[in-house]
Amino acid sequence: MVVITDIAVPADQFALGTLFETYPDIRVELERIVPLQTGVIPLFWVEGGDRAAIEETLGTDTLVEEVTCLTRTDGRYLFEIRWSPDIDSLVRPLITSRADVLRAAGGADEWEFRLQFADRDDLGIFRDQCVEHDVQIELRRIYNPSVPRDETTVTDEQYDIISTAHANGYWDIPRGITLGDLAALVGISDNAASQRLRRGITSIVDEFLASNENGPK
Repeated sequence: MVVITDIAVPADQFALGTLFETYPDIRVELERIVPLQTGVIPLFWVEGGDRAAIEETLGTDTLVEEVTCLTRTDGRYLFEIRWSPDIDSLVRPLITSRADVLRAAGGADEWEFRLQFADRDDLGIFRDQCVEHDVQIELRRIYNPSVPRDETTVTDEQYDIISTAHANGYWDIPRGITLGDLAALVGISDNAASQRLRRGITSIVDEFLASNENGPK
């Protein structure tokens, strides 16, 4: 079952983050990452800065084999880089876990990613790879867009915490996430998370029982 997660990493934890050391005011948006047998090619937009200077800075990286500016539009430049197969940092966990990068943008302080995984096993591989490669990730949100949502009395906030709990194995044995960690993912206190989760589940059970008054068919 597909899992989507929002994460953040310090700028220097992603290979393109070195750009911000020289150009702290630029904005970088990753278009996609293409893994090859002989290397890795990222395509990304750069807003701000001088094209030639940025291209020269990228070329000084020992892991960069080739830099090409593909186009310019609305003051932004689209670059293509060929990275060496030795590229590491966050790139290797992304490739190993087969993550789809739905959105990625970075500034001088951090990169924010929205990643999609085929299932929770691939998400687990990604986390393990980040630990192995000393990549410091901040997990901000996990949810499962495949869980259908019919018209119910469950609020958006309740649906959010229930789907996040489900995606993280909150009801698994052993439990895949603690209540405290679940609360941190949705950005509320432990007590608020407990109450929101309980009320949401109660609403779902009430509706299920009301629609099955004569028992299961």
